[in-house]
Amino acid sequence: MTEEISLAFAHPSERAAATASSVPLDRISLRGHVRKAEIGAFQSERGVSQRLSFDVVAEVAPPPADVADDVDRILSYDRITEAIDDELTAGRLNLLETLAERVAERVLAEPRAVRVFVRVEKLDRGPGALGVEIVRTPSRGAPEAASGDAPVPEVLLLGEAFVSAWDLPARIDTIEGRPAVLCLELPERVPRAAGAAAQRRIDLLAIEQNGWRLAARDPRCVVIGTRTEIDHALRNGRLVVWAPSKMVLDAFDAPVETDGASLAAWLAGELGAGEVRRP
Repeated sequence: MTEEISLAFAHPSERAAATASSVPLDRISLRGHVRKAEIGAFQSERGVSQRLSFDVVAEVAPPPADVADDVDRILSYDRITEAIDDELTAGRLNLLETLAERVAERVLAEPRAVRVFVRVEKLDRGPGALGVEIVRTPSRGAPEAASGDAPVPEVLLLGEAFVSAWDLPARIDTIEGRPAVLCLELPERVPRAAGAAAQRRIDLLAIEQNGWRLAARDPRCVVIGTRTEIDHALRNGRLVVWAPSKMVLDAFDAPVETDGASLAAWLAGELGAGEVRRP
């Protein structure tokens, strides 16, 4: 039991050695790699950068021949640090588990990678380090999409007149049948808050309330708040009403402005769509 406890708190390199198979593997390790990032599910962690410490051990198959002192024939340390930096700049995350998983996926994409240990710790959340550690091996083939890539949709910006229109079903008739994402304008009457961050959240929620009003009036409309769900809905021919809060608050490059035009233009860029238009 003492050995198990000791191993549980050991560096990933020690765990890798203790759980090694009979097949000899090389190990490449990164220790105490500290980066700053905004991450966390708690409100107190939003808008604040905190230090993260990364320990990564990649087990790789030995090269088929002498590496001849050529960096192109090995898994470079830079590939590991690049995997970390790429994920930290890809977008805001709530969970260390998600970050560790994505770093592991990038390392395992290297042809010779056989197994990877990833430990990520928050250094500023308390008197000690709080973290997660995972071990992953390459998946046996990437899963295929159920029906191919999602179609590139039209992004349409709707005002209050559209949402409240007495002939709403007829207006939806003119949109249904082609891939489309409906974005809504900010309502005229929105509660006011003293702080900019609080007001931004209130505005986004007000837009989402309008989205639910629209969906309640026509069941062909489905309110969706994540990119994965948007792609899935578009592949299945659903008419998407965008709830912007999650995507906007989790993104580094989302607009600070909460008017419908700014948000719709940003979403169109994310989806690879053309110019935003009004139906």
